[in-house]
Amino acid sequence: MILSISALALTACSNGDNGSAANGDDAAPQNLVVGTSSDVDNLLPWTATHFHSVRVLQNIYGTLTELDEELNVVPGLAEDWEVSEDALTVTFTLREDVTFHDGSDLTADDVVASYEAIMDEETAAVSATYLAAVDSVEATDTHEVTLTLSSPDGALPSKLALGSTAILPADADLDTISNEPNGTGPFALESHEANEALTLAANPDYWDGEPALDSVEFRVIPDENAIVSALQAGNVHLAAFDDPVLVDTIGGDIEIHETPQLSYQVLQFNGYTEPLDDVDVRLAIACTVDRYEVLESAAMGAGEVTGPITSPAYLSDPDNRPCPEPDLDRAQQHLADAGYADGLTLSMIVMGDGYPSTAVAQAENIQAQLDQIGITVQIEALESGSYVDRWMEADFELALALNGGQPDPDVMYGRYFISDGNLNQVAGYSSETLDELFAQGLEETEEDSRREIYDQVSAELEEEAVWVWLFAPYEYTALAEGVTGYTPMANGSMKSLRDTSLEQ
Repeated sequence: MILSISALALTACSNGDNGSAANGDDAAPQNLVVGTSSDVDNLLPWTATHFHSVRVLQNIYGTLTELDEELNVVPGLAEDWEVSEDALTVTFTLREDVTFHDGSDLTADDVVASYEAIMDEETAAVSATYLAAVDSVEATDTHEVTLTLSSPDGALPSKLALGSTAILPADADLDTISNEPNGTGPFALESHEANEALTLAANPDYWDGEPALDSVEFRVIPDENAIVSALQAGNVHLAAFDDPVLVDTIGGDIEIHETPQLSYQVLQFNGYTEPLDDVDVRLAIACTVDRYEVLESAAMGAGEVTGPITSPAYLSDPDNRPCPEPDLDRAQQHLADAGYADGLTLSMIVMGDGYPSTAVAQAENIQAQLDQIGITVQIEALESGSYVDRWMEADFELALALNGGQPDPDVMYGRYFISDGNLNQVAGYSSETLDELFAQGLEETEEDSRREIYDQVSAELEEEAVWVWLFAPYEYTALAEGVTGYTPMANGSMKSLRDTSLEQ
């Protein structure tokens, strides 16, 4: 998937009073305002799943490795690492000039405590499966950490780049840090008014250099049309949208960057509960849903129909599925084979606020399509916090979800579809075949062979109609005049805020 960036040149917007160019000691502060339709719901990086929360936390906390703008793994808090010849030992050398926001030094003990907490079931970390191959974590020097593995894990450096594996202080109290984050990132939490605004202040001691911005305010504006108005008035400097029709209304000297995403819209099934534990019921739904119709009519064409894996090097063919196009006769036969010739009723949870803004429209489109074969769908539109809680508890039959994609398919799906993955309950499906394939994928280092393995993973997910993958969305990033240095990323990260300036 290639990042395509297009700028739309539009008429001038008025300057707001939220920021000015920092061109000297007496320059006005650079206070960037990001318009967002929802608030953070969790400030603990190990358990955060909401897209907006993850984006904010990536600017507060640091990880041993990072992903650059091309999604390559690069050094982060670790300046380098070495893998043993048998691939069972990975030794990370930490930077020696890193401090937490409270002024304490980062040491190997912090990394050990963080990874052990992530692996502890009581933490309920969403990234626990990422460290499943880790037998032990040891501080082998003040700034050296050695991970001993039970089996090779070629995806480990990529896994350690995710915000859900962030490093916290060894003595962190999770109840306290959930309200008062203490990270090593380029920004620190300054204030948070629930459902109004969250403000980050620049970290002057950031190891990679103090950000040009003095602060970043994430201003909660639930109505996206109001975000557009704020952009036009100069009161908001940056915002991300998924609706191209809305974006076309922006106007002004505002750049619009269109970026294909690794994330994907998907209709999830809870395959551990009746009637969705029957593959014929799942196939009936999969053979009915017209993904192109959902994309064009409900999501305004803002994306590309996709198969399970959106990772560029392992991209699934969206037509490699039992019903590449809708087949209502086959769908009704699957329903009859499952004992539901007269139809059935299912409920679907969907996020009614926040990102993506087209979620309810997508749910209603799918509802109308499934009605053609006698499946009645009852839609529950939930506010984002309630949705995340229900989703994490697998308290649903159907869920319309926006899930994050990753450059490595094991990082993308291991925690979902390995039998003991920490999100397998949410995934609703596991099999011995997938367990074996994911294990092979971690041990294999040759790229062509890995691609063949994940092609088989994709095939089983489609043939068993585990979920119905809909499309990978586009994200439209609006940058007001004077915003420079910001680069939208295919994984949705806002990490380039550290490199952003505001000149007005």
